[in-house]
Amino acid sequence: MAFDDVAADRELEVLTWDGFGEAARDLARTVVASGWMPDLVIAIARGGLLPAGALGYALGIKAMGTLNVEFYTGVGETLVEPVILPPLMDTSELPGKRVLVVDDVADSGKTLDLVMRMIRTQGIPVDADGDGVAAERLAVDARSVVLFTKPTSVIKPDYTWKITDRWIAFPWSDKPPVTEG
Repeated sequence: MAFDDVAADRELEVLTWDGFGEAARDLARTVVASGWMPDLVIAIARGGLLPAGALGYALGIKAMGTLNVEFYTGVGETLVEPVILPPLMDTSELPGKRVLVVDDVADSGKTLDLVMRMIRTQGIPVDADGDGVAAERLAVDARSVVLFTKPTSVIKPDYTWKITDRWIAFPWSDKPPVTEG
């Protein structure tokens, strides 16, 4: 299936750059209004990178991290389950921190569910003994935020900007990579 044809037979939810800015500010206000403020923002790469940066600025949070997760292998194509990819982020400063995990969409919800379960129950891999190996685990007070949640998601994010069942056209991923001819 060609990149430009993937949504031809679907109703689109179009997020513009201006709309993205408004959504990030709305989500930041929602987080602040909840009374829970993060010490650190973690982006789920790649989709969560831009939303996490925008939320970090809107919340005044400078401490940022990234977890690399692969689930989508192509347009509308996924692995059976998401997989965390290296490099792992440095988690040595996380004890006692409140963490806001950010992604663009909870579509199936499998990626966000994996990350939140890992952080909340199994903990984030950490090199607690300084041997260069992240063999220990650190549980963290974490909440999740996404721009969009699909009704079929296996996880309900703590904060979401909009619920939709439509195919989402994000301003940063609505065109094919420039490497494709």
